Amino acid sequence: MRLGLVIYGSLETVSGGYLYDRKLVEHLRSRGDAVEVISVPWRPYGRALLDNLSPPLFKRLTRASFDLLLQDELAHPSLCRLNYRLRRRVSYPLVALVHHLRACEARPAWQNFWQRQVERQYLTSVDGFICTSNATRHEVELLAGSGRPAVVAPPGGDHLPDGLSQEQVWHRAGSPGACRLLFVGNLIPRKGLHHLLDALSSLPQQDWRLTVIGGSELDPPYARTIRNRIAALRLAGKIDLLGRRSREELVERLQESHLLVVPSSYEGFGIVYLEAMRFGLPVIAGDAGGPREIVSHGVNGFLVPPGDPAALSRYLEAFIKNRDLLRRMSLAALTTSASQPTWEGSAERVRDFLLGFS
Repeated sequence: MRLGLVIYGSLETVSGGYLYDRKLVEHLRSRGDAVEVISVPWRPYGRALLDNLSPPLFKRLTRASFDLLLQDELAHPSLCRLNYRLRRRVSYPLVALVHHLRACEARPAWQNFWQRQVERQYLTSVDGFICTSNATRHEVELLAGSGRPAVVAPPGGDHLPDGLSQEQVWHRAGSPGACRLLFVGNLIPRKGLHHLLDALSSLPQQDWRLTVIGGSELDPPYARTIRNRIAALRLAGKIDLLGRRSREELVERLQESHLLVVPSSYEGFGIVYLEAMRFGLPVIAGDAGGPREIVSHGVNGFLVPPGDPAALSRYLEAFIKNRDLLRRMSLAALTTSASQPTWEGSAERVRDFLLGFS
């Protein structure tokens, strides 16, 4: 197959969605398919809408000899009207790769109303959907209807090295000292780090230590807010803000931590939860969207309502005070990880779906 893939920015961007895109491109190329990545510059949402009138982008897409054009749904503002023009000029199908819908994120209702209109216009302009979770497929069909072909192909967790053995996980959970908490995610409001700080502020500081891994460049004002809140809550001595770290350093932290806490207000899936479970870490996640397909409440972690630091604090306290609970859920997390699809299996599922359009 000769494929195009439209994305914002660089394919090397560090996030779960871009990891999915990279793994898919790698697999398609390994199977002999030609994949051309078409990068559209990042712009503010309103300015991105002007890309629909961009002659260079339209010309590039109409002159391409693709069998199929993939589009990361993240780039929907730039494509929501352009696709209708494109369909009159090209014969290849358009397929959206949907990690999650922007209109599902927590923001003022009036903003989400208008963004839902834009996303609906985009979703009805394509011929099919690749969704990373059943939750995302449900949201897509609510917005665009259920008449188009769709496939659910969840991410894998096996891009990281083999995790720990059951014995190692058991001993780590019972190790003395403070409970070692880990947050992995870009410093953006949706990931809920500010709620985690509020929850921790109500717990005895000798009981826990938090490591935060994630870039701050996507939202510098929010990152400053986080640093200021840490200072205001007098938590500076208990929290390590490490910024971005290498794959090897991330693995080290996953090996030594007791618990992953990323209480996002919404996730289309949440690859980081699978990554943590590969190392036997129970997870505390937000209960909106895809995390419910990974985290079984009370079995391998807990799901918390978005924006509820009090509930988050209760679950953290449960792990801190009950190492038997931590052991049981750590082993359950390891079992969950072993049952998940591999990247190769999911990517091949996507490829089979795409071949159906040819």
